Amino acid sequence: MSAEQATLALIFDFDDTIAPDTTTKLLTRNDIDAEQFWKKEFVSRIEDGYDPTVAYLSAIIDKTNDGELAGLSNEGLRKTGQSLDSEVFTGFQSLLTDIQDIVSEYDAIEIEFYVISEGLKTIIEATEIAVELDHVYASEFSKTEGKVDGIKNAISFTDKTRYLFEINKGIDPTAEPTNPYAVNDRYEESDRRIPFGNMIYVGDGLTDVPCFSLVKGRGGRTIGVYDSEYSSPKQEAILEIGAPHRAEGSSPKYSEDEKLGSLIRLAVEGLCTDRTIDRLEAL
Repeated sequence: MSAEQATLALIFDFDDTIAPDTTTKLLTRNDIDAEQFWKKEFVSRIEDGYDPTVAYLSAIIDKTNDGELAGLSNEGLRKTGQSLDSEVFTGFQSLLTDIQDIVSEYDAIEIEFYVISEGLKTIIEATEIAVELDHVYASEFSKTEGKVDGIKNAISFTDKTRYLFEINKGIDPTAEPTNPYAVNDRYEESDRRIPFGNMIYVGDGLTDVPCFSLVKGRGGRTIGVYDSEYSSPKQEAILEIGAPHRAEGSSPKYSEDEKLGSLIRLAVEGLCTDRTIDRLEAL
C-alpha cells in the first residue's frame, strides 16, 4: 500500500448484530429447546469453569456424539446458514453496496468488510452475504469425512481482539491458521496495513466490550447494536451470568433511513473525509 493509499475496515460481530444467533438457529432447526440449551446446559458449564465459547461448543459436540445432533455434518451447518438468508437484519445487504458507493467517490481510499464472531464459521460462510465479506473469523468444529467430531477453533470475547490486530497488521487470513503466532510479530505503526483509526467496529455489546475498548482507545469508531424488543436465549443467558450490557445502541436495522444505517454511512463518510484531508495536508 502506498503512503497515499488508505484502507478502511468495517468490522461486524455476526450473531444478534447482522442476523439472529447462529447457534440458536442450528438448535431450533433440529428441534432442540434453545432455552434449555442456553439457560441450563450452557450456564452449568460456565459454573463448572468452562470458557463461555468452549462451553457452548462442547455442549454441541456432546449432542453430536449420542444426542439430537448425531451425525451433524458440513452440509447440515451450511443448510442452517442458508436458512438465515431470510432473517438477515433489514437493509444489511444494501448497506454494503452503499458503503462501497460512498468510498468510490474518494481518491486513494478503499474499504474492506470483516466479521469477527464467537459463532460458527461454516454457518456464517453459507449465508448469501458472506460473498460480500473480505474474511470471516469465527469458531469452527473439526470434522472427519464431513462429520463434526471436535472443536477446532474457539473464539472467545477476548480472542476477538487478536483478529483485530491481524487486520491491523495485514496478516494473510488464509495463512494465519497454520501460523497463529504471526500476529505477535513486531510491526512499526507506519507498516501496519489498516490503522485502528481507520476501523469501524459494530457489535451488540455482550461479547464485544474488549473490541470496543481496543478500537475506540486507538482512535477508531465503535457502534453499538441493541434491540430492546428482541433478545435471544443466548443473550438472556449471558446477561443472567452477569455480563454487563454496554452497547446502548440502535436497533439492528441497516437501511439508509434507519438510525443505525444512517450512523454507519456517516461514520464511513467521515473517515473518508479525514483520510482525504490527511493526504492533501501531507503533499
